[in-house]
Amino acid sequence: MDQRMVKQLQQMQDKMMKAQEDLANETVTSTAGGGAVTVVMNGHHEVRSVKIDPDAVDASDMEMLEDMVLTAFNDALEKAQAMAQEKMGAITGGLNIPGMF
Repeated sequence: MDQRMVKQLQQMQDKMMKAQEDLANETVTSTAGGGAVTVVMNGHHEVRSVKIDPDAVDASDMEMLEDMVLTAFNDALEKAQAMAQEKMGAITGGLNIPGMF
């Protein structure tokens, strides 16, 4: 491997590390039930907050509330994964590097 290639790989690694840091600070927001449940997640798939509208809480129908939380969480997870793939794909040129996303 020549010096130029080594330098390019180092630059890519630096960009990837910066992107990983950025993903920790960038968030996606997802709602369910017309905004009754809101989930905020960062690009590392960590849930930052869950908000539940008090009007959505019905003790006689907890299953509906649970379904809304599940829906909002899963949607946020999909959005966070897409955000990470977009950010990292821009650096790797679309290469699928195992364990990266």
